[in-house]
Amino acid sequence: MAEEPLGDISDINTLNPQQLGFMCGLEIHQQLNTGKLHSREEGKLFDYTIDTIPPSLPRTKRKLRAASGEGGKIDIAARFETKRNRSFIYVQSPNSGLIELDDQPPLEHDRDAVDISLVISAMLNAHPVENLQAMRKTVVDGSNTSGFQRTTLVSTHGNLKTDTGDVGISLICLEEDSARKLYSELTPNGEIVTWNLDRLGIPLVEIATEPDIITPEHAKETAIALGGLLRDTRKVRRGLGSIRQDLNVSIACGDRVEIKGCQDLGWIPKIIQLEMVRQLHFYRLANTLREDLGMSLLPPDRRNTDSQIELEISKIMNDKIPLEIHNVGKAFSNCESKMIAKTIDSGGVMLAVKLPFLAGHLGSKSLDSNGAQLPRLGRELASAAKLAGVAGIFHSDELPAYGITDIEVNSVKELLEIGTNDAFALCCAPEWQAELALESVINRARMAWHRIPQEVRNVVISKGAPEDGTTTAMRPLPTGARMYPETDVPTFELTESYWEEVSKKLPLTQSERLDRLEKFAVSSDQQKQLVSRQLDDEFYSGVSGTLDSDLNELPAKAWASMLLETSRMQIAEGVGIEVDEVSIKILAALLHVRESGGVTRDGLVDLGINMILEGGIHVDGEVTNFIEQSIKKAEVLGLKPSDLGSIEEVIDRILEERADFVAERGMGAMGPLMGIVIKELGGGADGKIISKLLSERLKGK
Repeated sequence: MAEEPLGDISDINTLNPQQLGFMCGLEIHQQLNTGKLHSREEGKLFDYTIDTIPPSLPRTKRKLRAASGEGGKIDIAARFETKRNRSFIYVQSPNSGLIELDDQPPLEHDRDAVDISLVISAMLNAHPVENLQAMRKTVVDGSNTSGFQRTTLVSTHGNLKTDTGDVGISLICLEEDSARKLYSELTPNGEIVTWNLDRLGIPLVEIATEPDIITPEHAKETAIALGGLLRDTRKVRRGLGSIRQDLNVSIACGDRVEIKGCQDLGWIPKIIQLEMVRQLHFYRLANTLREDLGMSLLPPDRRNTDSQIELEISKIMNDKIPLEIHNVGKAFSNCESKMIAKTIDSGGVMLAVKLPFLAGHLGSKSLDSNGAQLPRLGRELASAAKLAGVAGIFHSDELPAYGITDIEVNSVKELLEIGTNDAFALCCAPEWQAELALESVINRARMAWHRIPQEVRNVVISKGAPEDGTTTAMRPLPTGARMYPETDVPTFELTESYWEEVSKKLPLTQSERLDRLEKFAVSSDQQKQLVSRQLDDEFYSGVSGTLDSDLNELPAKAWASMLLETSRMQIAEGVGIEVDEVSIKILAALLHVRESGGVTRDGLVDLGINMILEGGIHVDGEVTNFIEQSIKKAEVLGLKPSDLGSIEEVIDRILEERADFVAERGMGAMGPLMGIVIKELGGGADGKIISKLLSERLKGK
């Protein structure tokens, strides 16, 4: 027989994952740097806010409804979403067309995205499927105009090595990303959500691990390892929001919960530990409540749960906690709360439900030893209510408070006939919304006599970062009824020869890339930066002479500095283009011009801007021709370095003219004299040469 779970929920350090029967797996969703998966639109993102959307962009209004899957059932998560009474506005960004609006059938898989997913599969030693069949996964929260997300299974049974231990890869999928939420507005007739369609359809590779993660720290280690492997492909997007980690967490006395919103890898261990605390707390609470009513206790291992006993207790609690919603607005006619008064004055209502046997079990806010909120049933009830779009609820364990006095509390107790062991919950909102919120509260309250429900939860975010590592309910965990075949997309047959071809062209790992740079005269710090910023391929082709047949090998130190410094960014800003649009070939040609004495160090950026503005972002014809034209342009612009004799002549003359100043200031005259010399020589002056010559002469005085 399994032993009772140990640990103090107020101190996460007292929890032992092995003793608690800890299980954890990861789901990584990584955007690929290609066009969209089932339309040939580009994958560019347009970072509009609700206030900066160009008025010329079309908008489409929709309302989605859940439909039964292939098995004739409606998925539980989809059924829940339809109750939320929401409608959606879709902003048609420049990279979205009829397919994104679901007004045209989707196209076959983007071949680049398929190839990248296969490369990732090979890197993880996964076994590909013979036919790539797109499936529809029901999603009716508005983030997909069609009401479903297209997902294709690519491979299974892979393996990832980590220092702590191997982690199995359950599956690798290729799927469409969702639209981006811009704004949400609550109206008397329901919630209206505005979405940007720019991200909808961008390919995601989804990697799901087996539950082989043995500790919260191992989960972080696994996420880092997977992220590094994905970056090694050099085919994935980078930046905030381009990769998302979901955690599947359970302990023996709890159940599986999927946690979304784990953007910061450093938070993963704490998020997992706090979920372990939450599951432990509600297991103990369920048994306390059962004991109060003389019911059979939950076993500490969910595998030993008696389904018949759970069904009987569920029926009992449905009878004992009926869905009876009461309008208690008259008790709040003189309420001191401005929020309540304002809501009621604007047509809202104050509704209440009775929560039998829960007095003293809802809890009030308290913190653990690290400052995170401790789990409590009242917070779970509020979390359930918020899914209806309300700001929250009030419950009896925390009242009087928030402008609600003993007078209102006693009035509610009288109206609801509250007994000594009973609690109650209040919701102030438009009537339809308050009713939906309190229905969710009742459903969640009944679950208090059982293990925690399987559900999708979200990390609580405050000011753009996790608040304390705690989570809030998002939706029920989806079921098998969620997925069914996509008949509009042709099946992609993966031949053995195609797979062998992909497997032979795996990218270099980070360590292999660093080893490749060892033989070149650049510092270890520059080597790491080149690899980290994914510039080592460009560096290597430049110094090995393979960048262009007309270019010789570039000097390693100068080429590394050129790639890592701000010259490319300054040229891009000067032209008004993206940094990536400044051709590496143009950059190499400009370095050749500089190294051959055709342009000053400081004039290189201006020369690059002028050459691109006149000739475009591509090198037309031979690179040698571009170099010749650049040298001529530098001379016209006054950016060609002055010859050494001219510089020495000017320096010597200025030193003679200001001999008294030099005698008085010594080396302190360096700065002022530098400015004078550069001003006289003009744009053709090389600051480093001037500084060197001037310093030598001042030291000799």
